[in-house]
Amino acid sequence: MELSILALPLIASIISGFFGKYIGDRNSEIFTSLLVSISAIISLIVFYNVIVNQYEDNITIFTWITSGTLDVNWSMKIDPLSSVMLVVITSVSALVHIYSIGYMSNDPHKPRFMAYLSLFTFAMLMLVTSDNFIQLFFGWEGVGLCSYFLIGFWFKKETANAAAIKAFIVNRVGDFGLALGIFLIFYLFGTVNYTEIFEQIPTVIDQNLNFLGININAIDLMCILLFIGAMGKSAQILLHTWLPDAMEGPTPVSALIHAATMVTAGVFLVVRCSPMFEYSELALNLITIVGMSTAFFAATVALVQTDIKKIIAYSTCSQLGYMFFAAGVGAYNVAMFHLFTHAFFKALLFLGSGSVIHAFKNEQNINNMGGVWKKLPYTYILMIIGTLALTGFPFLSGFYSKDAIIEFAYLRGNTSGYYAAGVGIFTAFLTSIYSWRLMFKTFHGDYNNKEIKIEETHESPLVMLLPLVFLSIGAIFAGYTFKELFISQGVTNNFWQDSIFFLKPLSTEHPPFWFLILTPILVVLSIPIAYYLFVKNKNLSNQIINTNKPLHNFLLNKWYFDELYEILFIKSSKKFGLFLWKIFDIKLIDGLGPDGISTFIKKCSIKANKFQSGFIYQYAFVMLLGFSALLTFLIVK
Repeated sequence: MELSILALPLIASIISGFFGKYIGDRNSEIFTSLLVSISAIISLIVFYNVIVNQYEDNITIFTWITSGTLDVNWSMKIDPLSSVMLVVITSVSALVHIYSIGYMSNDPHKPRFMAYLSLFTFAMLMLVTSDNFIQLFFGWEGVGLCSYFLIGFWFKKETANAAAIKAFIVNRVGDFGLALGIFLIFYLFGTVNYTEIFEQIPTVIDQNLNFLGININAIDLMCILLFIGAMGKSAQILLHTWLPDAMEGPTPVSALIHAATMVTAGVFLVVRCSPMFEYSELALNLITIVGMSTAFFAATVALVQTDIKKIIAYSTCSQLGYMFFAAGVGAYNVAMFHLFTHAFFKALLFLGSGSVIHAFKNEQNINNMGGVWKKLPYTYILMIIGTLALTGFPFLSGFYSKDAIIEFAYLRGNTSGYYAAGVGIFTAFLTSIYSWRLMFKTFHGDYNNKEIKIEETHESPLVMLLPLVFLSIGAIFAGYTFKELFISQGVTNNFWQDSIFFLKPLSTEHPPFWFLILTPILVVLSIPIAYYLFVKNKNLSNQIINTNKPLHNFLLNKWYFDELYEILFIKSSKKFGLFLWKIFDIKLIDGLGPDGISTFIKKCSIKANKFQSGFIYQYAFVMLLGFSALLTFLIVK
């Protein structure tokens, strides 16, 4: 039964991809949605079995590589950690498949789109169920390839192609770090299997290596290289630039890849490798700093964006930062808890934004919306639920998971922990401001679209609204339902068992009461503040922008990371490439190679052609010279 979780999305992808034109668009949509939905149901059964019966298994599908000490299997590792990921991936994927039936109804290439979605689901499942780093790397590259296909699905758009290429290249930077980390792991341990590696970790704690002329601890180096891979896939600061541009893909892609699944692969990697990271204080501090920096950076940029999908994309980037600094302070179970709850409310917001875009005939600028909450009542209510959950409004799912991260960062008791908690609280306030800014400018105030009459806007069909309803249930109840399971019992490893390793048990103390109520108070206060700024008194918000124009431009241009990379890497790479092309390729390789040889032969042919004069005496003279040369050669010899 467990193997069908992997097999069904792969079968759906093959059938829709290769035979979609024979079975038709509608059959492709129904077939892929049905098989992925069955996979989701089986995942829920496995998850229930893990909770109730502490079920664990490692199912070997077949032996893949056997060479010396390298022994790699295709396998399906089922434990609490992978079971949580199975539920997240398959449930969100199934709802996105169903939603796509309505959203992509006018697209001429529906079977190809559904095939890509199913193939991505399969690759992600292979990643999270692996019991070794090679299979994980296969899934890791698989989801990267599928994201390239899906972001650039509308390949006739230049912006979509550019975004797909950018995502692919930026992820290669992180993947290079991951590959080096895997090579180092095999060099040190002679194996790539998780269990065998984690058992040997204590034996190399004091071992040092010389890396690029730097003497560094082996565990620190391994963890840093693995984290570089996680930074790329999970869009952490410095390697984050691909995520907002990836919004060029269809909205269901944003919900599946950039909210609930692929971008969480980096968090999963860090948590899976907790037996390594727990022995590397340097790596954990680095993760904390990068995570909280990303959370703050992305939240500030989201404050001024006008594209509805990019605002939610930067929100995703920020929430991933929360997950990482939770892992950085050792609260791996809390990071997974936020990953779990975040999947529901962020997918809800992305699909809700897709419903808005659908109503506005592909308009994505929130400044060209407004005043449609009565025209889109169901979408409005469902996005309100997603927004409340995202901001951490009391008793919704984000409240339990996000506040738990801030609390455990505070309880860490060291400088990085206090700093992370402070940044987390301020970022939560910024999150609430930009989230309600999106809601108020989209649904409230005056109607601002000059090209589409408000009467032309309409609610989405049931096939698009139904997935939103299911996601809203998760956004409301997932936090309260699973809080005790994921966090309280996680301290003693009752639920997580051996899938997460705690070198030092997490603190069971409680922060001060003022600290506990600080974040919820800020979150609640942000609602009237945002309403006043973006609905009641827009002039004030405009005055704030005009007064702080340099800061506004700095945030609007995303801290100028793209411009900086343009100068440092893109322009210099282009100049170097042009130099190589003109000097080495054209002048040396072509000049001395095929072009040079052909030019030489042509010149020789032109010279030889002059001998073809038509005069017999000239031919006789040449023959005499040739005979004389031959005779001289024979005599000398």
